[in-house]
Amino acid sequence: MTMDPKTPSLDVSYPFTGRWLVQNSPADRVPSHGTTMFASALAIDFVPVDGTGRSAPYTVASVFRSESPNIFPGFGQSVLAPIDGIVVATQQSAADHSAHRGLPSVRYALSQRSRIGGSWTSAAGNHVLIESSGIVVAICHLQRDSIAVRNGQEVRIGDLLGRCGNSGNSTEPHVHLQAMDGREPASARAVRLSFSGNIPSNGTVVDV
Repeated sequence: MTMDPKTPSLDVSYPFTGRWLVQNSPADRVPSHGTTMFASALAIDFVPVDGTGRSAPYTVASVFRSESPNIFPGFGQSVLAPIDGIVVATQQSAADHSAHRGLPSVRYALSQRSRIGGSWTSAAGNHVLIESSGIVVAICHLQRDSIAVRNGQEVRIGDLLGRCGNSGNSTEPHVHLQAMDGREPASARAVRLSFSGNIPSNGTVVDV
């Protein structure tokens, strides 16, 4: 599946500072996450990494056991508003669960359908939705109780929204970003995102 050139697009700022690894980018495939559910066909993920480009040391234990999100350097990093707009929805009560790499990630993937149960909030975890000119940007998988904004609040690019977490359908701490043409992900259509006119591809390390 390729992107329809008629699909609406929105240019935004990166919702963070520091070094972040691009994953599940629509520059490489559409739908970027393997599904069109919840208007996520053009979503993109960013994983915070250290100076060597790693999210956390990968050990023998990582192959066999789930890990605490606290060992990941990005857990708790600031997540910022990527656009000017109005906050139209927030959630911050979902728990930050263990991270899954190696074999645990396979088991986690196999249980995804039953775990999410067709629910946007279960998939997104803690999140903020910002509306601007009829387009809604979703910033997802934030840390529990870290949301720093409220519904109806006007935000500007760079304002603190919350902190990077591992809530919702997430294998390790990261930020999921998507845009859509409505406030209800179950019925909205995906909107193309770009960053200063570009969409970074998988494996790119963005340094902001």
